[in-house]
Amino acid sequence: MTSAAIGRTAGPGFRAGLRRAVPFLLLGPGILYLLVFYVIPSAQMFVYSISVGSIEDGFTISGGADAYIEGVTRFGRQFGNSIIFGGLATLLTFLIGFPVAYTIAFRGGRYKNLLLFLVIAPFFTSFLIRTISWKVLLGDEGPLLAPLKHTLGLLPGDFSITGTGWSQLAGLTYNFLPFMILPLYVALEKIDPRLIEAAEDLYASRWGAFRRVTFPLALPGVFAGSILTFIPSMGDFINADLLGNPQTKMIGNVIYNRMVLQNDYP
Repeated sequence: MTSAAIGRTAGPGFRAGLRRAVPFLLLGPGILYLLVFYVIPSAQMFVYSISVGSIEDGFTISGGADAYIEGVTRFGRQFGNSIIFGGLATLLTFLIGFPVAYTIAFRGGRYKNLLLFLVIAPFFTSFLIRTISWKVLLGDEGPLLAPLKHTLGLLPGDFSITGTGWSQLAGLTYNFLPFMILPLYVALEKIDPRLIEAAEDLYASRWGAFRRVTFPLALPGVFAGSILTFIPSMGDFINADLLGNPQTKMIGNVIYNRMVLQNDYP
């Protein structure tokens, strides 16, 4: 018997139930993926955090909060650096990314696909390679500073950017800029240009139309881009390791050191 015949035989109640179940069936693979690769590992890490012992002798659940107390009291600076650098990187990516997304959405024309490809093109290269390239670019004798020092004489010979918070912030902004541009572009692309024309017909200036129509309608993209930028940049440790210094280390560097190098899981 075919599925259509089964549906006719089962009656409208069965078909209504099947329609209600379809969304849950479609959500099933995604929920299973999150369960296996996010919920279970997070639960395992929580168990480690309230345990004592070592990777050689094994871990015993103690139920204590010593790891949390030590993390907040001992590594307060690293937590602060993560929030500061993550917030500044989010702000800079927004200031740079919004004009780019706006231009692509409203002025890109037939070149939209090409411009979007140029935005995501860096993702075809490893995150580590991109950060190392940024280190070379900002190097004391790199293609950016060397001409300013030796050819134009605009900078002193001992001027340096690498190993500072500025270079670390530049690397974070560069690496996470596409995470801001793409959600902004999606939100701006959905805006009906006739709404902006209507605002201008009602004597709104271009800035007024942008402030009252375009930007409010783009706020979902601003929110999504900010979340997608702030969270991974706050947890990053590669930029801090390659472009920063010991005073600019972030909590990701502490986690990497304690988990990977010292095997101190709790």
